[in-house]
Amino acid sequence: MADPETDLGREIRDLAARRDISDAVQRYMRGLDRLDRDTLLSAFHPDAFVDCGLMAGNREDFADFAIDLLSDMEGTHHFLGQVRIEMKSATSASGECYFQAFHDVRDETGQIRDVIVAGRYVDEYSCENGQWRIMRRRLITDWVTDQPGSRVFFAENPAAPRGGRRGEDFSETRDWSVLSQQEEDQFS
Repeated sequence: MADPETDLGREIRDLAARRDISDAVQRYMRGLDRLDRDTLLSAFHPDAFVDCGLMAGNREDFADFAIDLLSDMEGTHHFLGQVRIEMKSATSASGECYFQAFHDVRDETGQIRDVIVAGRYVDEYSCENGQWRIMRRRLITDWVTDQPGSRVFFAENPAAPRGGRRGEDFSETRDWSVLSQQEEDQFS
């Protein structure tokens, strides 16, 4: 009969590993959207391999490629869907993460385009020095749509807070001193 304490310890270790792996996957997405190279790199072990379909290489080459590619866009928004993690041992796991990525781009004539890519990341994770991170990642593209875009909402609502990049997003600045008149009235 299995020792319940050993089983409980294994369960706790696996839950903590899944939490840490999920955090690495989320740092990856945030690093892309905020054009934050350090956050993007923190999702990977130093000797990780990444194949995104448009390039394959180490984490530094991938980060440079991705940030350069995404910098030419007005903005991006990466969504995680279901994340399946399979624990293989106390220090290794594999996973598959579904995603949709929205890209706010301009075509060669300057017209707004909405490019949405949906796919999956097929990953291998490892725990080194107590840190769970991505060791290998391959992006599988399931579908892409490219259609005319509209930013009427922002034109009609210029005071609406917008996402920022390179350290200028509200989630990074958290500058609460800039309140709208409605908020000032509410808290007065």
